[in-house]
Amino acid sequence: MPDWLAAGGAGLLAGCALLVGSAIAWFITVPAGLVAAVMAFGSGVLISALSFELVQEAMDQAGLRATALGFLAGSLVYVGLNLLLARRGARHRKRSGDQHPSGPGTGGAIALGALIDGIPESMVLGLSFLAGGGLSVPILAAVAISNVPEGLSSTAGMKKSGRSPGYVLGVWGGIAVASGLSALAGYLLLDGAPPGVVAFANALAAGAILSMITDTMIPEAFEKAAVYSGLIATLGFLAAFSLHSLG
Repeated sequence: MPDWLAAGGAGLLAGCALLVGSAIAWFITVPAGLVAAVMAFGSGVLISALSFELVQEAMDQAGLRATALGFLAGSLVYVGLNLLLARRGARHRKRSGDQHPSGPGTGGAIALGALIDGIPESMVLGLSFLAGGGLSVPILAAVAISNVPEGLSSTAGMKKSGRSPGYVLGVWGGIAVASGLSALAGYLLLDGAPPGVVAFANALAAGAILSMITDTMIPEAFEKAAVYSGLIATLGFLAAFSLHSLG
């Protein structure tokens, strides 16, 4: 299979985890504490993946300056876009409870918010074919594991807000397709680029992902599983780190 096709397929596969979480939340009433626990675990998994698969690799390829600049730029871009979406009602898009946005005009903001959450993760999957010569299994696992609770939490909130099943599944189905396209773009746009450019892009994605975790995933995890969220996140970190070490 050509690498470009495998990159797009990996992004689509990871994006489909959103649909899995969404379907579970729509047809089964998942306890809020369980959703939060999975969210905490997914946060730990992603933090481990961005630390050892993205930042460390960028550091090895391009040094501290390029890595730091890319990392900071990714955070600034994500936070800036998130601030704009927050004003349109998508601030608590991953919340499963009463804080979940509802009302006219929030649907598009929620979809855009989910898109900017998923693009950095998906692009990293495409970049992994360029940086490491093949798909990074730890990154794929990290993105897929974190996407399941995102689908769970957001869909639970959408359901409480009165959204239709067609709307909910349409949003996540669209984001899954966009994830595949983002991974494909990450591969095609930087295919043949110097290692330093690829390293900068990895660091940029890592900064955006860390900002996303802190701003959207950890608050939900802490609110519903405050006593155990730190321990659960630690277990997620260790699980991803073990997968990285064995790989």
